[in-house]
Amino acid sequence: MATTNSFLNTPTKTPTSTSIPKKHHHKQHTVDPNRSGSEFKDRFEAYNRLQAAAVAFGEKLPIPEIVAIGGQSDGKSSLLEALLGFRFNVREVEMGTRRPLILQMVHDQSALEPRCRFQEEDSEEYGSPVVLASAIADTIKSRTESLLKRTRAAVSSKPIVMRAEYAHCPNLTIIDTPGFVLKAKKGEPERTPDEILSMVKSLASPPHRIILFLQQSSVEWCSSLWLDTIREIDPSFRRTVIVVSKFDNRLKEFTERWEVDRYLSASGYLGENTRPFFVALPKDRGTISNDEFRRQISQVDAEMLHYLRDSVKGGFDEEKYRSYVGFGCLRDFLEAELQRRYKEAAPATLALLEQRCGEVTADLARMECKINATSDVAHLRKSAMLHAAALCNHVEALIDGAADPAPEQWGKTTEEERLESGIGSWPSVTAEIKPPNATLRLYGGAAFERVMHEFRCATYSIKCPPVSREKVANILLAHTGRGGGRGITEAAAEIARAAARSWLAPLLDTACDRLAFVLGNLFDISIEKNHGNDSNNGHRPVDMEGYIGFHAALRQSYNHFMKDLSKECKQLLRHHLDSVTSPYSHVCYENNFIGSFSSGTNSMYQLNQATASPLCLELSDGGAALRKEAMKDQENIPPEKSAQETTPGKVTESRDALRECQMTVPETPSPDQPSDGNYGIKRELGNCVEVGARKRQPRITGNARNHGQNGESLLFGNGDNISRPVSTYAEICSSAAQHFARIREVLVERSVASTLNSGFLTPCRERLFVALGLNLFAVNDEKFMDMFVAPGAIDSLENERQSLQKRQKILHSCLNEFKSVARAL
Repeated sequence: MATTNSFLNTPTKTPTSTSIPKKHHHKQHTVDPNRSGSEFKDRFEAYNRLQAAAVAFGEKLPIPEIVAIGGQSDGKSSLLEALLGFRFNVREVEMGTRRPLILQMVHDQSALEPRCRFQEEDSEEYGSPVVLASAIADTIKSRTESLLKRTRAAVSSKPIVMRAEYAHCPNLTIIDTPGFVLKAKKGEPERTPDEILSMVKSLASPPHRIILFLQQSSVEWCSSLWLDTIREIDPSFRRTVIVVSKFDNRLKEFTERWEVDRYLSASGYLGENTRPFFVALPKDRGTISNDEFRRQISQVDAEMLHYLRDSVKGGFDEEKYRSYVGFGCLRDFLEAELQRRYKEAAPATLALLEQRCGEVTADLARMECKINATSDVAHLRKSAMLHAAALCNHVEALIDGAADPAPEQWGKTTEEERLESGIGSWPSVTAEIKPPNATLRLYGGAAFERVMHEFRCATYSIKCPPVSREKVANILLAHTGRGGGRGITEAAAEIARAAARSWLAPLLDTACDRLAFVLGNLFDISIEKNHGNDSNNGHRPVDMEGYIGFHAALRQSYNHFMKDLSKECKQLLRHHLDSVTSPYSHVCYENNFIGSFSSGTNSMYQLNQATASPLCLELSDGGAALRKEAMKDQENIPPEKSAQETTPGKVTESRDALRECQMTVPETPSPDQPSDGNYGIKRELGNCVEVGARKRQPRITGNARNHGQNGESLLFGNGDNISRPVSTYAEICSSAAQHFARIREVLVERSVASTLNSGFLTPCRERLFVALGLNLFAVNDEKFMDMFVAPGAIDSLENERQSLQKRQKILHSCLNEFKSVARAL
């Protein structure tokens, strides 16, 4: 739970001249019996009214206040009752309350019995007087329980304000805080002690507040549990009043004067200029009258002084310490110190009140304009356009790179983007894709580039899928009767194209959806950035908060724009994919392939021969055995020249020179005749459709001639297959995988990055405001005003105006009172 004091925190600098004097300061602040009581009372009442208004309206005013803090058993509750002059079981309340209690004590000679009233929650008005003392404790408990139940918290910094008018109490205001505890009570959350400590620190931190710290006398300074906490708030004790409670329990330990003086000085732990007060209060908790209670307080003070003077040998240094012994001295000092601070703070408070009154008047004028503007079409159009323009500017800034608002709060990790977008993992990708900076919370241009890199990682993780023999056979053998066939290389290329269309298209669509999600998130971030920038620059934003219909239409138009961009990018990427996978594309045959593969002319020669007749190729699993049998049937085959003996440019000529009629194939092969299996099969296959192949002049053969047979060597290696049989199916699959890699590289490196940047980022910079303007503002007035009709919006504005008027009235009343006080100073 956050324990920042949003109700009482008034962080304004207190002048150094107002720090508490440490040496003999009680004598300096002794109340002059001849002073004008009405002057003090008027000033005190003015501050009390101002304090009530500050609590009710959440004003942050540097009102001098006393904050009482201490442990739960250090006597803080008894001290508050002694200051009030009557008991109301505050001890029981302290054990159960978890809210601050502002006690406004008003000295009223006419109030012979205490008149206590509680300020209504969220109002400056006070309720009816509470007569019974027990009812005071019950009210505090019930209000605390109600608020904590509503806020579902263990403690709350929102104070309860109680005004007590009594003839026997001083003019004093103290903020009572929950006592420090080491362990939570049964039924309370374990974090309760930490939350109490944090809340008390926030209440005591403002420099205009006096800290009243209580610690019982049985605790040595060196073992104090909470003194270090006070040092954190006020290291030099310049605004801290330290009170040693239950001092009567320690008196009997002193027999010599030096013992008493050393203890009263506390210089070894608190410093030379820090003087604590030493008090003791009645221990009788029975039912007694208020008069008897006050008599007992005076009696305890007298008994302490009597013991120090008569029972301690040599007494004690009364000149130095008498002003700090006894409850009466503490009460007089607190009243005088608070009055002194009230007087010193009056000019600054008056100036601040005038400033606040001016601000409230300006707010009220703006509210009037806003109410009038609800029916002014021209004003609404202007405000809406300015709001939309600011949104577009922030989107552009976020795309270009920004760190405001905080990426830790508004950014997303890669995993969060996947989950919140509903897209999940990349389709057909089994590997885990973790791009760089995947765990960082990014937004805008940084998140866009991360998705782009993630797309590249996902795309390059996909290999050409395995192709069944049936698919290869259907592609390769389908052109048998068409006079020439497509060949192994064309079959491999066609398989690669089909795989690229099937496997890369879903990745492209996913990339577009992810990028659209990243850019769609910029709407809320831009709204937050708009509020933050206006606040930091001191400018008031174009106030469109109450127009829910307009904000809904603006969000819908923005989302529609992003969906249109995603759709356009998908179409462009599909077009690029269709281009690189077209049969007319040269991507598969380009020389600058990924990797480097050597080539051989004999390999080219053999492959061209094998390409001639796909019908003669065996693609089934038993193809290897059939090839062995075919090799045995070949005889009288003239030896082929090696690749080194053949001129690269003469391959075709040598093949053309060898006609069918010139070849001799014996019907009965001789077992002693040596034969090259590969050569024999390829020569035989070449005889099947030699004339057709020569007439067709296929594109792949032409490319092989122009590039020195590089294309074919990529499919089947570097010519070493002359001496070993190779599966045609395996060669086609290998060639298809390399074609697939080339298609993927060309698509990703040449097309995707530029298309996505120009398809998403450029329109967001150049077309977003135009698109929003056409959707929202290019309509007639009647349709435009439909966006600004919100149920209860006018009523909400009217209620806010009434609240401002009430606040203005209270502040002006306080201002007039302070002007009167200032004139009397």
